[in-house]
Amino acid sequence: MLLKVLELIGVVAFAASGALVGVSKRLDIFGVCLLGVFTAIGGGVIRDVLLGIHPPTALNTWPNFTTALVTSVIVFFLHPAVSKLRREILVLDAIGMGLFASSGAVIALAAGASNQAACLIGATTAIGGGVLRDMLVNEMPLLLHRDLYAVPALIGSTVTVACLEFGLTPNLGLVVGTVSASTVRLLALWRHWNLPGPRVSES
Repeated sequence: MLLKVLELIGVVAFAASGALVGVSKRLDIFGVCLLGVFTAIGGGVIRDVLLGIHPPTALNTWPNFTTALVTSVIVFFLHPAVSKLRREILVLDAIGMGLFASSGAVIALAAGASNQAACLIGATTAIGGGVLRDMLVNEMPLLLHRDLYAVPALIGSTVTVACLEFGLTPNLGLVVGTVSASTVRLLALWRHWNLPGPRVSES
């Protein structure tokens, strides 16, 4: 039950961040909701497609989709107030990212994926929605040029897989992986960490 609540919190944070992007792009209510829902459940849909789970879980059950849609509608009408909670949304987003990365890895292993595939699919679950969001608004995904997001997700999924490989229960592996990914993400936000870029020669 606790993990389900945490997952829904992550969905709310992802949907809110996506919907805020839609508002900033001055989209109509459909566009805002589309961005919010894609950001919240897009990674899970990609995960299920890669694992051959049809129809994708997020589309076949109501909680995640409905939560994302309701959150997006709220952001559309109350975006001035929601925008003031950007710091809180970033914290919830970090927790949701960690949970999606670790749960994606656990689901991949349960579906018969190898350890390597589970690590990559777990990370994809966490970052897929953000990539879809940026593509829909015709922007380069943030994780490719500025935001330290994919690395914490990959750390979380890898730690989860390692925990299960060493005999820990899936629930314990999920907790350890989520904490690992979320901590790295929050530290990156606090310390303004970024991966190094190429040197540009001055000529």
